[in-house]
Amino acid sequence: MKQVFTGPRSLKPAIFHYCPGCGHSIIHRLVAEVIDELDIQDRTIGVPPAGCAVLAYNYFDVDMGEAPHGRAVAVATGIKRVLPDRVVFTYQGDGDIAAIGTGGTVHAANRGEKLTVIFVNNGVYGMTGGQMAPTTLEGMVSTTTPGGRDLSRDGYPLDLTQMLAVAGGTVYLERVAVNSPKNIRRAKKAIRKAFQVQLDGLGFSLVEILSPCPTNWKMSPVDAWKWIDEHMTRVFPLGVIKDQTGYDDKPGDEK
Repeated sequence: MKQVFTGPRSLKPAIFHYCPGCGHSIIHRLVAEVIDELDIQDRTIGVPPAGCAVLAYNYFDVDMGEAPHGRAVAVATGIKRVLPDRVVFTYQGDGDIAAIGTGGTVHAANRGEKLTVIFVNNGVYGMTGGQMAPTTLEGMVSTTTPGGRDLSRDGYPLDLTQMLAVAGGTVYLERVAVNSPKNIRRAKKAIRKAFQVQLDGLGFSLVEILSPCPTNWKMSPVDAWKWIDEHMTRVFPLGVIKDQTGYDDKPGDEK
């Protein structure tokens, strides 16, 4: 019998600890599939900081370097500069990269550090109990905004990826989602392109991924998927935000 589907080599045979319906499991697989397809497993280094994916080293079968909260891009910069032949990626949540890690990320992007950043946006601090994050939507209920985010009190949701578009060193920025088969295919295509940017030495690349968090959103997984389409994408529209790669992408080509 011909085997047509199997697990990626770059994922360990471990059971994920993520909550039911969480997008991290899907994103982990997509990143691992891209690493396999590009044949870079033996020279890839991942850098997760504190957050839901703090245990990513239990799942990715590549070298991993843990970073303090918000410092993944800084740690990745040091690794890449010392080992320029390695493929270095960070895996960060919105509470990390868009809050305590904002400054380091902006300056690394502006310098054009040859890194690939996977930015998972679920609109809350997931690991620590669902507090308001920089990306929490207006009116969105969290443990620290039980009456919903109030713009006059809490400010606006932060669109970090759009902010990075003005940085001279950013080459490729795209926002995708993992709430439908079609969006998952697009997300994989974006992740692969972001890694290719690094392989070609072009500069800084980042893929923002809208991801469901049913536990902290107090929703079923199905409702969480719908909520991304009905609410998150209105504030964080999907699509390419910046592309200076010069690559000739073919419509519908998921690779």
